[in-house]
Amino acid sequence: MAEHQKIYPLHDVPLHDVEAPPMPAPTDPLVPHGTEKSDAGPPRTAEATVLYPPFRRTIPVMHSKPPKKRRSCCCRCLCWTISILVLLLVLIGIVVGILYLVFRPKLPEYSIDKLQVTQFTLGGNDRLDATFNLTLTTTNPNKKIGIYYEGGSHISAWYMETKLCKGALPKFYQGHRNRTVLNVPLVGVTENATALFTTLQQEQQQTGSIPLNLNVRQPVRIKLGSLKLMKVKFSATCRLLVDSVSANNDIVIKNSSCKFKLRL
Repeated sequence: MAEHQKIYPLHDVPLHDVEAPPMPAPTDPLVPHGTEKSDAGPPRTAEATVLYPPFRRTIPVMHSKPPKKRRSCCCRCLCWTISILVLLLVLIGIVVGILYLVFRPKLPEYSIDKLQVTQFTLGGNDRLDATFNLTLTTTNPNKKIGIYYEGGSHISAWYMETKLCKGALPKFYQGHRNRTVLNVPLVGVTENATALFTTLQQEQQQTGSIPLNLNVRQPVRIKLGSLKLMKVKFSATCRLLVDSVSANNDIVIKNSSCKFKLRL
């Protein structure tokens, strides 16, 4: 008797289609690692494929430059002004140096020759009337420089801090190495002068001399060859020591000295 065929239940034996292709294992990926699926052909392995990043347009980076420091208009104007002033000072210094070397300028010289007191009296209204006649000699020691004595001069005689009288020098031109004698009248009035008059008399009796100061302020113009320069001023202070200030007496000048200063 033939062997009986075994019949298995349907739920125990999986159905298998002989003609169907083999199914991959559930755990296997649909596409193997290192391969790239393409519709154009079979997958390629990692060894034969070079992956490139997607193309992106490179935009150059513009680095913003820090803003330049611009000098303000005022700063530039100030710098130009200072530069021009420095240049002018240098040029003036050069010119002055050349002129000094060429002309060798010297200050004029003053000397007090004579002082005559025509009036020095104390009136009933406690006022002192003083009139001096001053004789002085001015000398220009320069060889190539002439001096124009301009108007607006001022000369005054002082005792201590009190102005006794005043006058002015005449206008004239003094040439090279010239000596000029000037007669200058000085007139003045001093109020509340009783104490001053008494002090003068006491000093004359005790010391036998009276100190006086003569202050001179004189505008002049310097002439270099045929060139007449701008107006400048010089000041002179002369200290006198006289034996008396009595009127109508011959005043003896015991000592005198003068100092000069030049001012622009």
